[in-house]
Formats: sequence, structure tokens, C-alpha cells
Amino acid sequence: MNAKLAFLLCLTLFVQPAFAQGFAGMGQAVDGFAEVDRSRALVFPQDHSAHPEYRIEWWYLTANLRDESGRDLGVQWTVFRNATRPNATRPVNGPEETWDDGQIWLGHAAVTWADRHMHAERYARGGTGQAGADLEDNRLRVWMDDWQLQSLDIGPEADSLAQISLTARGTDFAYDLTLAAKGPLVLHGDAGFSVKSEDDQTSYYFSQPFFAVEGTITLPDGAHQVRGRAWLDREWSSQPLAADQEGWDWVSLHFDTGEKLMGFALRSTNGSRFTSATWIAADGTPTAFGNGALHMTPIDTHEVAGRNVPVEWNLQLPARDLDITITALNPDAWMAGSIPYWEGPIHATGSHRAEGYLEMTGY
Repeated sequence: MNAKLAFLLCLTLFVQPAFAQGFAGMGQAVDGFAEVDRSRALVFPQDHSAHPEYRIEWWYLTANLRDESGRDLGVQWTVFRNATRPNATRPVNGPEETWDDGQIWLGHAAVTWADRHMHAERYARGGTGQAGADLEDNRLRVWMDDWQLQSLDIGPEADSLAQISLTARGTDFAYDLTLAAKGPLVLHGDAGFSVKSEDDQTSYYFSQPFFAVEGTITLPDGAHQVRGRAWLDREWSSQPLAADQEGWDWVSLHFDTGEKLMGFALRSTNGSRFTSATWIAADGTPTAFGNGALHMTPIDTHEVAGRNVPVEWNLQLPARDLDITITALNPDAWMAGSIPYWEGPIHATGSHRAEGYLEMTGY
């Protein structure tokens, strides 16, 4: 059985029956996996690497860039890890080096600008060496074949994300970027313990939202030098959603003032929403806002892939006098992969000016 068929078969058997239980099966309760514990403090550099005792995990990077002509570009790089069974690091049969370690890896990469959105998807089974995440001597490496996120030369006292390289390629694009952190890691919720529902579904969640970026993006018209800023999200859990949460709207924003915002609204089948937000001061100090503080209201929709998707929003956070309109750079930024969703760069105007990224699932 070839690698693609093996992956798709496993994805079908494991994920598809759970689609009714939260978006992409994330609301499915499965016994035997580790549970998120409020008393467990995040520990670095260890928590930059994989947590195979938990069912679901991702490394999710988005970047707002400009090329030498001043054109706005967005870049996405994501690796997802999904364990198909508890104790997935233990092989079902055979020696430790067996290819079947119970892990599924999925990778997404994209480049977006006003006139076009290009994306690619990759997949791998764990244990083959084709994909993974590890930490050695404070150096992080997350990879799927030649898609790589890895620490550059850093001292033993520096954070593993202090300086990293990022590479990916698709049929019509490639990028090779260098990122340097200009601020601290940010822990969301209660010191990294992020609540996702009234039923207390939770995840561990932190970000590095202070990356300065430079490098090369290769498009059908050639190579372009780019500069800008990026945001990396790290999250893991065994059941991050409630069974009735069918999708979410998530936003990250870099304000002109140097402040930043992470916010999301999780949509339930009964029409209710569960919201959360983190206001990040220019020096990296976070302030968490619980359910109901952030208001996300769709203004305009766009038909893409046969779906009407909100591509213009009003965001309000009264506690920070925030009242802005966010607009998609390219309304057609649809990620048409195994688990389809919308992901693309945005601009914000109103009480604050900003750029950032919007992700919408379950439409």
C-alpha cells in the first residue's frame, strides 16, 4: 500500500466517523489519552517539541509579508500530529523501529496575495522518518520531507524559537524564510491553559507572535525577496472541542502600535458562540479575556468552493476600546485539502490599524 493510500485509509477510519463530534473529530472523547491539567505548567524548551501522549497537536505559522515591489503576501506553514490510539509511541507489533507508531502527520503550506491563492498538502505515517518533531541540545526541528521548521544557531540559554528557518514548496510556489523573535513567548488563557467551551474542553496553547521575517518566495513569475512579520501558534490536547462545536473563527492581529491580539469564536450547532481573546502589550505582557468579552460579527460573505464564507468582520473588545473592521486580502483563500477550511491574510481599519490572519473552519 503506498504512503498516500495508507494515510487516507487511516484518516477515513479514524477521523471521518467523528466529524459529527466537533470539527474534524476534535470533539470526540477517546479514553486512554493524556488529559489537559491546569496544574501542569508549561516547560521550555521541552514544550516546543511533540507531546505524543496527547491525541492532537499542531505547529501553525502565518506571516504577513511584502515583496520588493510593495505587494502584500501571506504565508502559511502548518504541521499537524494526530495519534490514532493511546500510547501511540508504542508499536502494535514488532520492534521499536517499526513504521507503525500510531501517529498521522499532515502538512499544509500556502502563499496568498490579492490575485491568487496557492496551497499544498502533505501527509505521512509516523515511524518512517518522513515527518516528526524533536528537540536536541535546545534545537527544535519539525519536518515533513523537505518542509522544515528548525532552530538556527542559538546558545544554550536562548529559546529554541529565538531564530528559525522555514521552508516549504508546492506545485507552483516555494519559500525559504529566516525568522527572528523580537519579543517573548505568550501563554494564552490561564498561563497556557486555554478553555474552549462551557463544558471545559481545554488545550495547552502558547504563541510566538513577535517574529521578524526575511527571505525568498518563489512564484510562477520568479523569485521575490520578502520582509515582514510572523506568528507561530502551538497547541495540543486530546479533546479540544465540545461535541457540538462545528467550527471556529480565529484571528491574529499585529497592530501599528506594536500591540497584538489573538481571538476566536467557537460555533455550536445551537447557534451559540464561545469566545476567548488575548491582548498582548508591545512588551509581550498578555491579558486574557474570557467568554463573551470579544465580539466577532460577520459583515459580508463571499462564495468560495460552494460555500458562503464571511470575509469581512466587525471585531469589538470593549475593554480595550477596540472596534475594527477586518477584510480579507483575497476572499478566495480556500484550503481545499483533506479537511477544507478558509485561511488568509487580512487588514484591519477603525479604532486601530492592523494586519494579520483569519482562519475559519466548519463552513
